[in-house]
Amino acid sequence: MTSGKKMAIGATLVGLLAIGGEILYLHHERNLPVQMAGQQERGLTDPDDLVFLKRERPSTPADLKDLFGKTVWVSAGGQMDYYPASGHHADYGKTEGTLLGAEPLMVKDAFEQVAPKSAGMRIPQGDKQVLLAFTMPKSSDPAKEYAVPVGYKQAGDYKFYTDDIFFYVDPHQLYQHWGPTIWQAVDSHQVILGMNTRQVQLSLGQIYTGGGDKYGEGMSVYYNGGHPIDVTFVKNKVTAFQPE
Repeated sequence: MTSGKKMAIGATLVGLLAIGGEILYLHHERNLPVQMAGQQERGLTDPDDLVFLKRERPSTPADLKDLFGKTVWVSAGGQMDYYPASGHHADYGKTEGTLLGAEPLMVKDAFEQVAPKSAGMRIPQGDKQVLLAFTMPKSSDPAKEYAVPVGYKQAGDYKFYTDDIFFYVDPHQLYQHWGPTIWQAVDSHQVILGMNTRQVQLSLGQIYTGGGDKYGEGMSVYYNGGHPIDVTFVKNKVTAFQPE
């Protein structure tokens, strides 16, 4: 990787770790102005644009109870660190990893906890964070419990980001028109020729730099969990890619 690209990625990551109510970097198609503009350019001929993404819009911790015992799938791939949890307590000092796109999670519970001031997180700390406790059915230990911050409490008011972090319906069903080859690449977190931007972001994560002036055009560097990959798009299709 060139020193210039290292500096660009480094600067991006510093920005992503900034803490503030509206600074949260959850680069989701439901809230991404660039993608919305791109959708207008492409019209409604792309089947992806016709997919209905359910929203829960929780406003209090009690609203999260609707998710208990249900499976959600990660939408904000490559962004959310998760922690070992037990008895309504998360061990912030032992990050287990970063949630990957389309990963299924079985929601068990929700709880509030004061986050350490020294921790850099994408969810604001507030007075307390609100965390979802979950298990990972596809992991080597499907009974082990973890937790991930999904909101925060500040001066008695709550702010939640669950609609930006998760799919409430299996994305394999929502985007079944992608076909088995694309889904195999997404589930193995790889990039292949012909993928579109949404597919690459779900596969490699939503942390990247670069990109052209138009949606789906130009070269972007995807952070990819610390293993950057250059991906070139032409007309919203991958035409080339290579590791940094």
